[in-house]
Amino acid sequence: MTNHEDAQDVRDISWWQPVLFAALAGGMAWGIRGQYGHETGAMLAGLLVSLTLITLLCPKATLLNTARAVALATVAMGFGGSMTYGVTVGLTHNPAMVGEWNALGWGMLGLTIKGSLWIGLCGLFFGMGLGGVRYRWREMFLLMAAMIAAYALGVYLLNSPFDPDNKALPEITFSSLWYWDPDSNTRPRFECWGGLSFALLTALVYTGLIRGDIMARRIAFWGILGGALGFPAGQSLQAGHAWKADWFLQADVWLLEHNQMEIFKHFNWWNMMETTFGCIMGASLGLGVWLNRKRIQLANPHDGAIMPAWFEGSLLAIHLPLLIGVEFFSVPAIDAVYDLGLALGAIPIICIIGGRFWPYLVIFPITLIPIAGKTLRQLGYEEGLVSIPLGWGVYVVAPIVLFVILAFWYAYKPVDKPTGQSFARRALLATAWMYFLLNYSFFHFPWPWDEWTTRTPNGIIFTVCIIGLTIAALFLGIKLKKIEPVEE
Repeated sequence: MTNHEDAQDVRDISWWQPVLFAALAGGMAWGIRGQYGHETGAMLAGLLVSLTLITLLCPKATLLNTARAVALATVAMGFGGSMTYGVTVGLTHNPAMVGEWNALGWGMLGLTIKGSLWIGLCGLFFGMGLGGVRYRWREMFLLMAAMIAAYALGVYLLNSPFDPDNKALPEITFSSLWYWDPDSNTRPRFECWGGLSFALLTALVYTGLIRGDIMARRIAFWGILGGALGFPAGQSLQAGHAWKADWFLQADVWLLEHNQMEIFKHFNWWNMMETTFGCIMGASLGLGVWLNRKRIQLANPHDGAIMPAWFEGSLLAIHLPLLIGVEFFSVPAIDAVYDLGLALGAIPIICIIGGRFWPYLVIFPITLIPIAGKTLRQLGYEEGLVSIPLGWGVYVVAPIVLFVILAFWYAYKPVDKPTGQSFARRALLATAWMYFLLNYSFFHFPWPWDEWTTRTPNGIIFTVCIIGLTIAALFLGIKLKKIEPVEE
């Protein structure tokens, strides 16, 4: 008697679906990140890409396993947000750098390194969540401590000295214009790519060699590849516009001569760079997870120790004030610790692995709080486009209350109930639409039938992305179906 119980063996999914829809998720999320910035903005990409891939590829996932994998990817995507890259990008397109081929190549090399580290860290932790290796929260405490120590060593060895006033910089720096333009008024930026490279290497050695986590190693590789390709490829668009601006001007002139609307003059090339970067890294992660789909182990019941609820609550009471402090206030004591993405993510990573509630809190309200607050700050306090009481209600209180309810709704469901894919579908719809709408408000609602602004092209792109993600959440993905035993 042969019993075909594994739906993945019966009804597999084509490679293009996770590649395409993870690209849509990554493109929209990374493009939205451009308005919100840094570590907490980057978390959106980890959230939407991981939810998309589990929706498409994991029909037998249990609820808590799914939430842990998604939350790990979400937090880890924020680690790379500590890296500065504005001057690195500037090496490839600043007016003074146009025509400097050596500066272009050096800048692209810097973006390749920084992109690979950024997405590699996300891929590693996402793989840790997918592969079925059981980690303990005390173990994660030690791993995060080791990664922070490795980070400090890497900064010391590769990113020091840093004394711009005396023009003492590291031997390898991608954030200084002085070599090509000694009179530049742009001060060099402190870089930490060396520290993050040591942190990533530490995590790879531990998970891959000591714990034998094949999935963590493999998805980390696909993250490294996606970041190494995506960041310079995205910047190639922006640099191409700076180096050959007349081409785009002539294209707009040609459109006008043929009674068409100018297009390129409305492009926000920085946001186009970010959106392209997100698409490529999302596609790479999608392909990597698809190729390793047989190694996904999210169906087994959780057998590890769970933190006491009071301990989870205590760590939440510590993390939230620090998160709000570093995002919205200038408190030197808080900034000294939580400005570093690894430190910002340490408590969440530990609690995701050991907590009963934290995975859902990260997926819903914790990731939302900085985005909601920055939307209110921009539209209410800085631009005055909405009254402060109305802004608090619409952009902060209502979304956060909704996401808190969703977090506890799922947290109180049976731990090992096999509803992970259903959860991923609903969470993808809720989070993707929430961040799309908040960002659309941030963009001042750039309806394509109104007069175009520099927000309109990206608004159209994000609209296409959200429609695609909605289709994926509602209709696509491997579905379990009962197969009757066949007697031989």
